[in-house]
Amino acid sequence: MRGQMISIGLRSVLVIGLIACSVPALAQNTATPPPAAPPAQATPPRPTPPTRDPNTPGYVTARELPDGEIPTADAVGNFIIGPTHNPAPEMAAQEGVPQGTIYNLTMSSADSKIYPGVARDAGTFGTPDPNDPAKLVVTTSHPAAYTRRVAVYVPKQYVAGTTAPFIVGADGPDQLLFTALDNLIAQKRVPVMIAISIGNGSGDAQGSQRGLEYDTMSGRYAEFVETEVLPLVEKQYNVKLTKDPEGRATMGCSSGGSAALSMAWYRTDLYHRVLTYSGTYVNQQWPPNPETPGGAWEFHRRLIPQSPAKPIRIWMQVGDRDLYNPNVMRDDMHDWVVANENMAKALAAKNYKYQFVFSRNAGHCDRGVKQQTLPRALEWLWKGYPIESSKSARP
Repeated sequence: MRGQMISIGLRSVLVIGLIACSVPALAQNTATPPPAAPPAQATPPRPTPPTRDPNTPGYVTARELPDGEIPTADAVGNFIIGPTHNPAPEMAAQEGVPQGTIYNLTMSSADSKIYPGVARDAGTFGTPDPNDPAKLVVTTSHPAAYTRRVAVYVPKQYVAGTTAPFIVGADGPDQLLFTALDNLIAQKRVPVMIAISIGNGSGDAQGSQRGLEYDTMSGRYAEFVETEVLPLVEKQYNVKLTKDPEGRATMGCSSGGSAALSMAWYRTDLYHRVLTYSGTYVNQQWPPNPETPGGAWEFHRRLIPQSPAKPIRIWMQVGDRDLYNPNVMRDDMHDWVVANENMAKALAAKNYKYQFVFSRNAGHCDRGVKQQTLPRALEWLWKGYPIESSKSARP
């Protein structure tokens, strides 16, 4: 992610003790040294996750496709792909295909009423609450300023000032998305749409600005986008964004993926279409909220099963080597594969329109998988939306 698919996730934590060395006294009047500082926390490399079998008992029943194939844009349900992940032809610029214009802007925390900014001290993380392993105690998070980049893609076919559908992406800028849209729009496989690829507010996981934005279980991030980002985009680039939730989509990877679903779940009046890679449907929320004590794990544990079905269409992917207990928390809510498998079960039980892709030979936010699947995933996501009925497209 962060513009191109990269692995973004939580870091494991190792407490490094300071080793005191005894030194013989050279004089009887040597002053007593001050007490040693508390141990610092470091973040060593994340352990390698195990490779999971998509046919593991308890996982959803899925159709395994021949190597190199991916589900069609009309298919619903569960699928297994891989182990080969060749880029789709739509992921490269094609001769004769009109290319959209990409505008870049920078937003500052000083201008935000919703997110004034927090950060966690470098080299620190947190410790599990001894009374509740589902809670992480973070003592090194504090107010901090930030800036974020926002990239706005306007297709060549867009008629300035007319109302257009759009997609909001997390961890931007995302050049892969822009390239795919160039080709898909030209082929009339998706509507002429604006893409708004929003950078996060820095950091990662609990105690960080990114974690606060993406892992909080509420409509707050959707409100931030609606009131602080979209009006700025419309004003600066002479575009008009639809208010129809059927014409609004969200996407992201890892915590950006769970944020994409939160935008639609908590603000269904704003978004009906969601696309996620390696969605962080796990317990990452901080500060904790007693209404959703398992963070995004609550989506499949309680929220989806116990709520009436919402008008949300969702495409999801997970890799066989996706994240597994990547940090110090041992709460049985930090297995990304199980989380996404549980999502598929919950969505199926409520008769949601969804497509779930389990990828063999794939890690967290796997770039190869994204290059293979993104064009078809976008086409699937926009099924049912008129391609050429609006006035936003040039003939």
